[in-house]
Amino acid sequence: MRFKVILALVEDGKTDDIIKAARETGATGCTVINNARGEGLEEKKTFFGLTLDTQRDVILLLVEEHRARRILETISTAGGFDTTPGTGIAFQLDVEDAVGVMHQAQNIAPTLEEEEL
Repeated sequence: MRFKVILALVEDGKTDDIIKAARETGATGCTVINNARGEGLEEKKTFFGLTLDTQRDVILLLVEEHRARRILETISTAGGFDTTPGTGIAFQLDVEDAVGVMHQAQNIAPTLEEEEL
């Protein structure tokens, strides 16, 4: 079984919605890293010299490669990435190898066969 990792950099207020959408589309779990900082196309606004940052989360999803694109599109819609600037981005990377996922692979394999039919 081959995997991809999806990284989503999102506003912290959208994290739960994105995780729920990913699970409904076939993701079996995720890791969330809180309190990330980032800057997009436009510089952060300041107020009396203080930067007004919104909190960001990094969501990491290790998913089976056949489900990756559908999950990526679903979280993009849930997060409004393509409709509202600054809400977040997501991308996927190939995973060369992974350990610790045997129990997930055993649970995923039968459902993949059903999806392919």
